[in-house]
Amino acid sequence: MPPSPETAAPARGGHPLLRYLGIRFLVSLLLVWGVTLVTFVLTTLVPADPVAAVLGDQAAADPEVVARFRSELGLDRPLPVQYLLYLQRLVHFDLGTSAQTRRPVLEDLRDAVPATLELALFVLVVSVLLGVGAGLLAALRHHRPVDGVVRVLSLVGISTPTFWLALILFYVGFYRLGWFPGSGRLDARTAPPPEVTGLLTVDSLLAGDTAAFTDAVAHLLLPGIVLTLYAVGLLARFSRSAVLDVLSAEHVTAARAKGLPARTVVLRYVLRAALVPILTVVGLSFGSLLSGSVLTEAVFAWHGLGQYAYQSATRLDLQAVMGVGLVVGVTYISINFAVDVLTALVDPRVRRR
Repeated sequence: MPPSPETAAPARGGHPLLRYLGIRFLVSLLLVWGVTLVTFVLTTLVPADPVAAVLGDQAAADPEVVARFRSELGLDRPLPVQYLLYLQRLVHFDLGTSAQTRRPVLEDLRDAVPATLELALFVLVVSVLLGVGAGLLAALRHHRPVDGVVRVLSLVGISTPTFWLALILFYVGFYRLGWFPGSGRLDARTAPPPEVTGLLTVDSLLAGDTAAFTDAVAHLLLPGIVLTLYAVGLLARFSRSAVLDVLSAEHVTAARAKGLPARTVVLRYVLRAALVPILTVVGLSFGSLLSGSVLTEAVFAWHGLGQYAYQSATRLDLQAVMGVGLVVGVTYISINFAVDVLTALVDPRVRRR
């Protein structure tokens, strides 16, 4: 007996989830290529001489040295050829040499990214727990005092300038009260743990170094609080709005009419349906944190990606700027792809688009 159309459809078109993820993966690869093209074009349009930035004014005054340097980097060739050489270096994970540190840009990024990643993960975990929880509570207590308090606090968190809050907390928490340590990731008297992941909290736990772990967490608190307040306010507002939209849906009304417990209705019907917009906001927030919070890292001397990007831009370090731009672009694309995967797993309707 020939198969029915419903049975034959998956064989012809493939599994909807795999087909959806395959399309999103191809789109992500195209976006990564676009990021390489944009970073290359923008840095070539900068009115600065990379030769003088790398060699210095004295060496740049020697025509032979300049000619040899431009030939080694391919700067004496047409722009399409330079771009192809740039892609060839990227395949071998060669991001060039930084003019400010005289080190490979990849090594600088390996030192800077773990610091930002550690701060971003701390902020993400705390903000998701507090922000989504507060938004859910406000939606379930709609038009009640709790709802008003959450809305006001979330508005304050979003509206408060991050750099101003960082300066105030640093002045009060460290200088005036002495409750928190100063700048940096560790105290000068604390020996750093053996590097495994680059995350001081994780490496200290792996080494069993309680003193280093305590010191690392203490240094993490102030910049973490600054960034968490904004993220919590953002997630609380979006979570509240998403849950309110779902509460009036027909399937939630039907679940309540069946006499299901309130907790079951909230967890299985309300929260799951509201996860799609919440996941999107969480992914964008995590991407912005990983791209580097420049002002916060500058205030607390947190030697992460944001501070490295700022120093590279102010010193016209084009190779480092290109490396940072590439890392930030790939980070956003990777997080968006991960959000697409989670969204497809949570909401089957997304797979059929």
